[in-house]
Amino acid sequence: MMIQIKPLFLTLTFVSLFGTLFAVNDTIVINSDSAIERVSGDLDSLINDWYVNLTLNGNHASEVNDSAIIEFPDSVYYSRISRINSAVTLTYNKIIRNYIHVYTGKQQDKFRIILGLQNYYFPMIEDIFDSYGIPAELKYMAVIESALNPNAVSKMGATGLWQFMFSTGKMYGLTVNSIIDERRDPVKATYAAARYLKDLYKIYDDWMLVIAAYNCGPGNVNKAIRRSGNKKDYWEIYYRLPVETRGYIPLYVAATYAMTYYKDHKIKPIYVDMPFATDTVMINKDMHLSQISEVLQIPLGELKALNPQYKTGLIPGNSKPMSLTLPITNMGHFIDLRDTIVGYKTEVYLSNTSRIVNPTQTTYQAPDVKGKTKLTYVVNTGDNLGYIAAWYKVGLSSLRAWNNISGNSIRAGQKLVVYVDPSTSDYFSKVDGLSFEEKQQTIGKTVTVNKPEVISQTGADAEYIYYTVRYGDTIWDIVKKFENVTEKDVLSINSIADASKIKVGQQLKIKKKV
Repeated sequence: MMIQIKPLFLTLTFVSLFGTLFAVNDTIVINSDSAIERVSGDLDSLINDWYVNLTLNGNHASEVNDSAIIEFPDSVYYSRISRINSAVTLTYNKIIRNYIHVYTGKQQDKFRIILGLQNYYFPMIEDIFDSYGIPAELKYMAVIESALNPNAVSKMGATGLWQFMFSTGKMYGLTVNSIIDERRDPVKATYAAARYLKDLYKIYDDWMLVIAAYNCGPGNVNKAIRRSGNKKDYWEIYYRLPVETRGYIPLYVAATYAMTYYKDHKIKPIYVDMPFATDTVMINKDMHLSQISEVLQIPLGELKALNPQYKTGLIPGNSKPMSLTLPITNMGHFIDLRDTIVGYKTEVYLSNTSRIVNPTQTTYQAPDVKGKTKLTYVVNTGDNLGYIAAWYKVGLSSLRAWNNISGNSIRAGQKLVVYVDPSTSDYFSKVDGLSFEEKQQTIGKTVTVNKPEVISQTGADAEYIYYTVRYGDTIWDIVKKFENVTEKDVLSINSIADASKIKVGQQLKIKKKV
């Protein structure tokens, strides 16, 4: 049964009965609806997972969690949290208590699935984090990022177990195109997350700030630090952070608590029927999951769940060796019949048309545009599909379908078609003419553009100015500070081959506006 959660608008005073957990005396007004909506949406998305469906429709469906929802006094939550060994400073307040109740109360039935999935994902995450020197308890970030669902996709297009945006995923070595999305590969995405977290720790030397920066980006955290008088404590820069990030740390603490003390709430995990013994083999020829499914008699849904990175079902081994994960009980059978699989129904599964869309699946159909008003939006530098969908209040899948876009790649100057209700066409027709800041304001996002620190030049360099790179800056952040400047311009003028390799203190040459 779907659980409906009404928006909560809380006015909370952080006054601890047990001493000062953090120095805040002001009254905070926080809209916790967005964070609760995020948790609820992630938990709901789990129901679509193949293994979860198999479990819920099988023998485990009778394992009813018949105990009542149990809540405890603040003193108990405080005492339990204080006993958790963690490199992250864990605090307690009423906002955290509210989020604890989401996991242990309102969404308890779905939370039980996460408890079952942790046995599959956490050992892998802990092993990779240990190799990078990342505290093991940061594994709980995956709970609030994706509810341990490698196929999770946010409204903004963040994808996978660790919710990488397209650009960040590419920066950390994940292949993302119309055929493959390695953000959905739990192992490769976890390696990328470990590298990203380690890079953030080099900047902040504080795991709580690292978690905040993972959520909103180092640029936003750095601005909050500067505006707070260079204070480098999460609770001291709290008011300067984006609203979502203010709820992110409390949500992390709540998830850590719930995953640690679920037994005290008499919550019974639902152990998902995933094959804990799997093996990986490299594929050096094009192959389709449907070929493997039909020859080996393995359910296609199971193969897709074990190999979520292959968006269409095609494994493009001709381009380079690609990995295939199988239950270990099927590995010997696969090796024996490998040549048979490659040659099986190639005209169906390996034709040029079937490489684009899995022939066993129906493609997404955008909502009917009959009676709708057609608008055109011209893409600007810095735009992404998630932003544009939010500005026009349309679905991301609809926006892709209307414009025949299979992934997330768009380019500046590209014209996109958007269909809206005629009653709102006057309002949305103005979106194309707004600045980025104005467009973000229409969806409740405040963007502050700081005047860039530049050095003017004379003589031969008079046509350029120099920008000094700060902590957290990316090429994309920098070009937004200047008019008529593109990422390609900056990279070319400064002979930079890899946009991720800019360094703090480096001076970048920027061409002046003509």
